[in-house]
Amino acid sequence: MPGLLGKKIGMTSVFSADGKNVPCTVIEVGPCVVTQIKTVEKDGYQAVQVGFQDKKEKHTTKPEMGHFAKAGVTPKRHLAEFKYDETYKAGDVLTVEMFEGTEFVDVVGTSKGKGFQGVVKRHGFGGVGQATHGQHNRLRAPGSVGACSYPARVFKGTRMAGQLGNAQVTVQNLQILKVIPEHNLLLIKGSVPGCKGSIVTINK
Repeated sequence: MPGLLGKKIGMTSVFSADGKNVPCTVIEVGPCVVTQIKTVEKDGYQAVQVGFQDKKEKHTTKPEMGHFAKAGVTPKRHLAEFKYDETYKAGDVLTVEMFEGTEFVDVVGTSKGKGFQGVVKRHGFGGVGQATHGQHNRLRAPGSVGACSYPARVFKGTRMAGQLGNAQVTVQNLQILKVIPEHNLLLIKGSVPGCKGSIVTINK
């Protein structure tokens, strides 16, 4: 299995073997339940669908209830698909023990939304001119956006102010510091995208 779903608990720090204080993110990984097997014959591709976190039946639609009943599992709040080469069947439970012996993982999450932001915060612009010598309110302005006599327009993709964050972000090659199977916890070195309580995908 290449990956699982998890919930970001927060950040802490642990001491390494050589005494260094290493910042890390704590993620509650699984247990995830296999809810459907995708096959080449029926679906055109091979994958396994897993569910994470239980959901009340009154918050589940009838088509979803039929989907989960067919797999023989309780309703799940979050679903995801992973490509696989091994043999699984509906109802199998996958835990954080799957990452035992794995050194590095990729984490996919939704970054914190920061609303409408200017070019200095959004793109790292240096600002226009200097802060003194009569400069009034142009310090954090974008400056020229490149329009000229021909073509007399602004090119697509020009970096400007706009919505920042609340987008899917993938951080690659994060080191696994510790696996705690009894509490379904995974300690990953450094930070991962998203706020506390957000759902992330951990891929080998």
